[in-house]
Amino acid sequence: MEGTIDMQMMRYLNIFSRIAHVETQFCFKYNEGLVFCVPKQDLSRALGRNAENVRQISQMIRKRVKIVACPRGIQDAKEFVENVVSPIQFKDLQVTPDEIIINAGGIQSKAALFGRNKKRFEEMQEVLRNYFKRNLRII
Repeated sequence: MEGTIDMQMMRYLNIFSRIAHVETQFCFKYNEGLVFCVPKQDLSRALGRNAENVRQISQMIRKRVKIVACPRGIQDAKEFVENVVSPIQFKDLQVTPDEIIINAGGIQSKAALFGRNKKRFEEMQEVLRNYFKRNLRII
């Protein structure tokens, strides 16, 4: 993943590593919350028993927190996007050489994926550019 980490993100990463005892460099904002990406083998340790680490981190930084597995390649794109946007459901995800196309299905799912003033769409597009170097299109 490319991109720069500002001081606030650095603080969030330090809090995460102190509480979850898992080192990660990947954190991004999505839907007024924070999403931390950890290696798949460390996912259960990062979550903690009964998601206690998630609750503790969320209380400390006063934002919603989600922990997902880092994608290892473009083959993990569908699972990664599903985890980030959950509980919103979408019908299908297609990967082309230059973009990722999400078929939302219904109008409510499409509206939820776009968000007010396309805010969620722009956040997800930035994440997909950083991880997979592809643009996002929602149909």
